[in-house]
Amino acid sequence: MNEKTGWLSKLQAGLSRSSNKLGENLTGLFTKRKLDEAALEELEEALIAADLGPSTAAKLVAAFGKNRFGKDISEPEIKEALAAQIAGILEACAKPLEIDRSQKPFVVLMVGVNGAGKTTTIGKMAQAYHEQGLKVMLAAGDTFRAAAIGQLQIWGERAGCTVVTAAEGSDAAALAYQAMERAKAEGADVLLIDTAGRLHNKTGLMEELAKISRVIKKIDETAPHATLLVLDATTGQNAHAQVETFKALTNVTGLIVTKLDGSAKGGVLVALADRFGLPLHAIGVGEGADDLRPFKAADFARSLMGV
Repeated sequence: MNEKTGWLSKLQAGLSRSSNKLGENLTGLFTKRKLDEAALEELEEALIAADLGPSTAAKLVAAFGKNRFGKDISEPEIKEALAAQIAGILEACAKPLEIDRSQKPFVVLMVGVNGAGKTTTIGKMAQAYHEQGLKVMLAAGDTFRAAAIGQLQIWGERAGCTVVTAAEGSDAAALAYQAMERAKAEGADVLLIDTAGRLHNKTGLMEELAKISRVIKKIDETAPHATLLVLDATTGQNAHAQVETFKALTNVTGLIVTKLDGSAKGGVLVALADRFGLPLHAIGVGEGADDLRPFKAADFARSLMGV
């Protein structure tokens, strides 16, 4: 099995809960049936139930019904057509994260709520960049959770990366500044900074993220070069609120979506792309280091529709 086929089958398996849920709702909906208002309404409901959201579902259904109204349609035809439309929405957002090698270090600030898979994602990214021959440094900026610091150290060892840590409860901005100094001094290509995700205290988190950005700008005024929001696919429609909150807290430049293999809510990616238009850099469909891959619109759309 080659690499491409292996990842695609993993993506299809990972999205099987989402595609099965959508498939169940579509099966029988169009068995020997003409496309009328009632059918379109049921199709819209099926897409909303699959977490594509009311506005995206309405847009897809309107486009789908345009040239087919009153005609006989089959389930395979509808799946193919919707996959193509969904790929069209996603295509504009499918942008792998480009590391600008002229920025040394290229600083990536990772944000997201606790439990979204932020620390694991940083570890996977570190391993991938290390394998590409880049010198990577990690900063354990979630100083409120000893578990996050320990977890990052384990990933750092696996990827052969330096992990800059401080005592639990330390000032995260001071740690980020120290990591930035070390990354510069040691010629690191990439610095990945973990952050806390305590959303119940938005004011504190906002101040902390602003302070981290402020102190690293003292060393490099162009940093952070990317601020990535990590979202857990199993949260479904709650992902919208998280994007809104973090966009208000900090300058989010792109998204990474994790845990698609454990979710029937994969459709939320389409709704997020349609509503926010933020770059979708990568998706995760498993625990392994190579289970985080650049996001590809057509592969995702076809896997989601089960075609």
